[in-house]
Amino acid sequence: MKSKLHFLIFAGILAGAGTGLILSRTDEPSWIMPVLDLFGKTIFIGALKMIVAPLIFFSILSAITSLVTTGALWRMGWKTLVYYFITTSIAVGIGLFFVLVLKPGLPHNREEIRKNWQTQKEGILKEYHSTEEKIQVAKDYTPMGVIKSNLEKIIMNPFKALAESESLGIIFFAIMLGVSLLVIGQKGHAVLPVIHGINAAIMTLTGWIMAWSPLFIFCLVASLVGSLGASIFYTLMWYIITVLAGITTHVIVLLCICYFIGKMSPWRYLKGIREAWMVAFATRSSAATLPVTLDCVQNHLGVSPKAAEFVLPLGATMNMDGTALYEGVAVIFLIQLFGGLPGAEITMTPAITVLIFLTAVLASIGAAAVPDAGLVTMVLVANAVGLSIEYIPIIFAVDAFLDMFRTSTNVLGDSIGAVVINRLERLNETQLECPSQSP
Repeated sequence: MKSKLHFLIFAGILAGAGTGLILSRTDEPSWIMPVLDLFGKTIFIGALKMIVAPLIFFSILSAITSLVTTGALWRMGWKTLVYYFITTSIAVGIGLFFVLVLKPGLPHNREEIRKNWQTQKEGILKEYHSTEEKIQVAKDYTPMGVIKSNLEKIIMNPFKALAESESLGIIFFAIMLGVSLLVIGQKGHAVLPVIHGINAAIMTLTGWIMAWSPLFIFCLVASLVGSLGASIFYTLMWYIITVLAGITTHVIVLLCICYFIGKMSPWRYLKGIREAWMVAFATRSSAATLPVTLDCVQNHLGVSPKAAEFVLPLGATMNMDGTALYEGVAVIFLIQLFGGLPGAEITMTPAITVLIFLTAVLASIGAAAVPDAGLVTMVLVANAVGLSIEYIPIIFAVDAFLDMFRTSTNVLGDSIGAVVINRLERLNETQLECPSQSP
């Protein structure tokens, strides 16, 4: 059953897309969409999120207590952060290249869109009022405010962090507790079997949930496509093409990193990570996908538990390649489309481009690993260049569709990071062992 699971998940995605298209074109009974949401969003994503907080805590704690010294933790930590910063920067650079070259915000009907925007916006806000509320909450965000907010999430009551699934707080406390267990040495060894045992039990629980994932993913995709309809394939087509071109290019770059630095063939990597990729595509949440990603990376790609359990929870919280790429593309697209109108009196210059690059990289670090988080953090990038948030709703209709691609890219970036760090750590261990083996 395990070996066929990825085929069943893929079949669930295709069947869900087909069912969704049929539902979008018919006056379906009102009970169908709520039933799909019940099994997809409520039960499946809810079950995955149920285990994410304890999984992050015990996986990081297990990884740290598997290390010999705090020096090994520092070595793995800085390598992980450097990898995440580099790949996120590459993603944003690729996105800016494509949006500046393809210019999706300069379509043939640009003047018509600008002229009719106020009327169109009213209809969009009525249909996507819940998303608009998130944008309004984020409109007063400032860089200092974001720093303060993230610090509050890091330094907080660990039980509150676990209850509210605040990943930053969970990670910080797990690292501090793990380091303290390393420092006290023999006194802390008594609790290590408990930590590793609970971690293994959570992964077993993940397997039980995933056994039903094809059905749940079918419901997720059918609900999403049914609510959006076929319009996602032709509304703002050049904008969609630009984002997907950037994501495709970045995935190729990630696979090259996997091959040249991680020393793993792209085929083996893609074959091993396919279940996590498809779950990320359907759930649009790298946090909800984390249990599946951990399972794939350890059991299919041969990454050591200490590398996977340290790198992946960090990545699900702060490494958002697809989100960072999307934010830069979206803001420049809006400037191209509405530039010169009130609230968008912006001229694209090298300085503005650099500012968008920097804020997109930094904003993605604070993006929550949940659906629509990219829209909220995009407000930070828009604020940085003086773009009014009143123009953001034009991309609401296609955001959920593009979110599937950027979330799966986030997960690919995280898992390749685990492959790379795992190899670098093995090289380091080999170098340390060699002198002791010499006469």
